[in-house]
Amino acid sequence: MKEVTKKEALLQLSALCARGEHCQWEMLEKMRRWGLDDEAQARVMQRLVEGRYVDDERYARAFVTDKIRYNHWGRRKVEQGLFQKHISEDIRQQVLSEVSDEEYLSVLRPLLRQKRKSTKAASDYELNQKLLRFALGRGFTYDLISQCLDVDEDME
Repeated sequence: MKEVTKKEALLQLSALCARGEHCQWEMLEKMRRWGLDDEAQARVMQRLVEGRYVDDERYARAFVTDKIRYNHWGRRKVEQGLFQKHISEDIRQQVLSEVSDEEYLSVLRPLLRQKRKSTKAASDYELNQKLLRFALGRGFTYDLISQCLDVDEDME
């Protein structure tokens, strides 16, 4: 791989950030792979942050919105995704606290209804256990899952 200069890195990363949201960690990883030294990485990152190309809080908000609405993830899985992107604890907690339980429920209810149709089980208990494991795997909390399962049973 050819060496990338500080100027080339700044141009490539600013163009990348102009097309979509990215966090600081992703930009640092790219620069590490390109072989930029630590001082150059720090300077490029400073320019990207000052130019508002990279903003971890803005990235976290977009990440949370996308993962809940389009990927149907629950709070725990979203939080884990933000942790893997090295988003600070303060930002993670602030952004996740802005999402209401109702928003999670509006994603979880249709997800469980759809899964209920395609899941085979010998009894209601077994069906609920399968649905519970499915939703836990998606990162939803036990209290929200049981709330949805209780409501769905009442509707039948």
